[in-house]
Amino acid sequence: MSDWQPSASIQQLTQRAQLLTQVRQFFAQHNVLEVETPLLCSHAVTDPHMPILTADNPLLGEQPYYLQSSPEYAMKRLLAAGSGPIYQLCKAFRGGEQSCRHNPEFTMLEWYRPGFDHFQLMAEISDLLVAVMAAPAAQQIAYGELFQQYLAINPHTATAKELEQVARQHIDIQMHSDQCDDWLNLLIAEVIEPKLGFAAPLFIYDYPASQAALAKVAMDANGHAVAQRFELYVQGIELANGYFELTDSAEQARRFQQEQQQRQQLAKPVMASDSYLLAALESGLPECAGVALGFDRLVMLVLQQNNISDVLSFTSDRA
Repeated sequence: MSDWQPSASIQQLTQRAQLLTQVRQFFAQHNVLEVETPLLCSHAVTDPHMPILTADNPLLGEQPYYLQSSPEYAMKRLLAAGSGPIYQLCKAFRGGEQSCRHNPEFTMLEWYRPGFDHFQLMAEISDLLVAVMAAPAAQQIAYGELFQQYLAINPHTATAKELEQVARQHIDIQMHSDQCDDWLNLLIAEVIEPKLGFAAPLFIYDYPASQAALAKVAMDANGHAVAQRFELYVQGIELANGYFELTDSAEQARRFQQEQQQRQQLAKPVMASDSYLLAALESGLPECAGVALGFDRLVMLVLQQNNISDVLSFTSDRA
């Protein structure tokens, strides 16, 4: 039996450690404070599409606990308490199918910049990629322009039926939905994403307002309501997701309630909204931008590996 062996080579693990050092040096040079927040949380995200892992154990008592899917809520509490710019390299946990790019336990690099908007943060992320993987300066494209370029359709005005027709021209699927976002997400994942970020890292910004999550919403130059968020693609891989962060506690509570309703419609258990986050927002979250970057995927790109198992000591099915 050789199952006890690590999934990555010792050489690859050494290179991974060197990359961790480079990342920490980058933030030290930029005066961003490293922090640690709990992995075991009393609240989980309410996103109905996020596969949450629980930590049920009689020794923890009756209070439900969850393995964090992101340190975002806790880090925003630190920001509201006056931490200034912060970053964290930590484990995060998400369910779903294990694949060449996804392991249920993974390492996330997340950081927040008070006083930055999402464009300023995109520039800093580009600087990080130049420093750690010698990437060329990143490019940017608006979500609407991206769909016009690849599929000749306006994602902000197209109906679900129109998006479905485009999807069936490119993908052999059995899916049925009357939700525009379902078709938009399918099209970007299956048709557009594999073509992105080969000449240089590519940021997509100005997503539909319906996909705002925890980002601010504004009007673009064409009069469309857009989410002030971005995603980063490198060599066909989604690497990071960032926001010009929502600071309005009432609007955040409304979005939590909307997600609860979606969970009910999907016959999923209702999750208690994070009262600590709402209290922190009410106290006053500074205007800031934040991003979550998949560190394991970054290592894959730097080491030119095609499978996440090749950059992890042990994958979850072998731990």
